[in-house]
Amino acid sequence: MKRIVNAFRNLNWGKRAYAVVVLCTATAIALPAQTLDTIYSFCSKGGTDCTDGWQSWAGLVQATNGDLYGTTIYGGNSGCSFGCGTVFKITPGGALTTLHSFDGTDGGNPAAGLVQAVDGDFYGTTYGGGANGSGTVFKMTPSGQLATLYSFCSRSGCADGKEPYAALVQAANGDLYGTTADGGAHGNYGTVFKITPSGTFTTLYNFCSQNECTDGAYPVAGVVLAADRDFYGTTCGGGVNGGGTVFKITPSGLTTLYSFCAPGDDLCGDGQVPQASLVQATNGDLYGTTSGESSCDNSPYLGPSGASTVFKITPSGTLTTLYTFCPQSGCTDGNNSTKPLIQATNGDLYGTTNNGGASNDGTVFQITPSGVLTTLYSFCSQTDCRDGAYPTALVQDTNGDLYGTTVTGGSGTPSCCGPGGGTVFSLSIGLGPFVRARPFYGMVGAPVKILGSDLTGATSVTFNGTAATFTVVSSSLITTTVPTGATTGKVQVVTPNGTLSSNIAFRVP
Repeated sequence: MKRIVNAFRNLNWGKRAYAVVVLCTATAIALPAQTLDTIYSFCSKGGTDCTDGWQSWAGLVQATNGDLYGTTIYGGNSGCSFGCGTVFKITPGGALTTLHSFDGTDGGNPAAGLVQAVDGDFYGTTYGGGANGSGTVFKMTPSGQLATLYSFCSRSGCADGKEPYAALVQAANGDLYGTTADGGAHGNYGTVFKITPSGTFTTLYNFCSQNECTDGAYPVAGVVLAADRDFYGTTCGGGVNGGGTVFKITPSGLTTLYSFCAPGDDLCGDGQVPQASLVQATNGDLYGTTSGESSCDNSPYLGPSGASTVFKITPSGTLTTLYTFCPQSGCTDGNNSTKPLIQATNGDLYGTTNNGGASNDGTVFQITPSGVLTTLYSFCSQTDCRDGAYPTALVQDTNGDLYGTTVTGGSGTPSCCGPGGGTVFSLSIGLGPFVRARPFYGMVGAPVKILGSDLTGATSVTFNGTAATFTVVSSSLITTTVPTGATTGKVQVVTPNGTLSSNIAFRVP
């Protein structure tokens, strides 16, 4: 076990390849190619310097103004090698604006997406740069004014952690929670932390606190806030077998709910090395993926690997493997899923794979809560990969369509390192518009923003049937408060074009 843990400790964030032979399980359905629109290709501005950004490693977030916001890990206007990365916004129609270019001192190379907090600002992380070169937490206004809240490795031995690769999540108390993949009080095994919107930082847990790292190590994924108000997450290393864990963290400490197989154990069916955050579905269970990799490699340039899986796990720790991808390159159902799933308004889950598909450049897939998987799109289906390659996380826009980014491909022209600088794409899956409440919880009287499409002229807003007073701010935003008598349930908005329901239940404590 110690040998396995030490192998994880010597992380190499570059490209790895290996092969494991296992059998594919569950059911896969191949549909005719879905309609995918490439709405933007990075490296389209600034000649070959990619001032508009290069390589988005994370998904997008839809803001209250209706636009989508994201990050690129390279590019921008800085003097860093290949650029220090950017923050951008893009309309659903594809008009992109670069809001900020990192220069190293204010952070560098953001590998994670953003979260829009209740104050309207965006919060995020960079895995490099900052005062100590080990990453930062930052906040940014919707117009692009950025402030560095915290620079990691500010404590002796990087006891506060370093190199955050994952997005933050905001809790009901207003604080933001996240993970670092490295650093910590017990060596370079990672941490869980919280930070206030003003920048007060607290380390909540140091991984490898238990002998042989049975509590987990190297959380490259973030945490998710569940309905029970506890946080759940994954580590890609450590655990009883060395193949990663699922954990729960509460104010009283961390509990390891599940330990995955040892890397390279091709006789084990539950998967190994999870690198994606979890998502809690409307049935209360948590869903996630394992990458099948041999170690914690957060790079999107992953070659053939062991079999990746999709799993569900109850909050108490009962795990069920729903689907096992084909473990070899060239598998039409995809392989190597390292980005989080989302649950769409039809109740099904959607995700991406880095490899596999018709051209072995990744896929978008749909999977039912019971495990029936459908491949929706295979990337690099167009000449010169104009549609992109190596897709990242998805988001469902309130217009019903899926949006995402790819790491490479597209029509942009970077000066080095392969074809294209990546893309932003939309994928129609036949779902209609809906509304999204932010936050999705609140006491009676708490302010709530309702995000949607074509909200102008709305005549009614209800919380599980209880009417609320409201103001239509724009075609994409309604402001309201939780009405007296409201109970947990869907938010509904009546517009001239019909009634729109929220994608998840609004929680009234």
